[in-house]
Amino acid sequence: MNKFIRVITRLLLGFIVYGLAIVVMIHANVGLSPWDVLHQGISLKTGLTMGKVSISVGIIIIIIDAILGEGIGFATLGNVLLIGTFLDMFESLNIIPYANNLFIGIMMMIIGVVLAALATVLYLKPALGSGPRDGLMLAINKRSSKSVGTVRTIIELSVLFIGWILGGSVGIGTIISGVGLGYAIEIGFKISHMDSKTLVHKNIYDSIKLLRNKDAQIATCVETDKEK
Repeated sequence: MNKFIRVITRLLLGFIVYGLAIVVMIHANVGLSPWDVLHQGISLKTGLTMGKVSISVGIIIIIIDAILGEGIGFATLGNVLLIGTFLDMFESLNIIPYANNLFIGIMMMIIGVVLAALATVLYLKPALGSGPRDGLMLAINKRSSKSVGTVRTIIELSVLFIGWILGGSVGIGTIISGVGLGYAIEIGFKISHMDSKTLVHKNIYDSIKLLRNKDAQIATCVETDKEK
């Protein structure tokens, strides 16, 4: 039970920190993140809101992740549903000021990238599912000779280019995020002794099966104690 609580706490902390990271990067006022450039570009072409585009893109990437063999677990659902919730919470609390000059904006963007990398490591380590974009990063990393940082950077710059072609806004912060996030995640992996090549996430079915087995073991132990 203690291990279960620790895992849930770690996942929630990761989602909270990631929501905070996004707010910090938005308030840096030096450009959208690469994925938001893509979301904005698609939004401009389709008339859909950026929120709806973000959800739709996330669902498509989750399907691709599943095809590539990345487990869709409880943490995947939490990533999709909770990060946005915590983002809105921090926005409503109004505790993160907007940058009023370029230097502060760049510093805030760097802090946001570091927080995002920390959050990614927090919710990936329990191996209960990755976020859509993280799953894509891991799937490609396992099939290539490139480091996880290089793979993530290639993904980020690719979606940045597509978003820019579609009319999304690009700033210096976009470049910082696109180049910096992947390598920040790679450093986080090394510090926490995570091997991206061998990281295997439990899908929802496997997690439920594991919980049922543990419940059965606990029930058996209780019955044995009663007999004694």
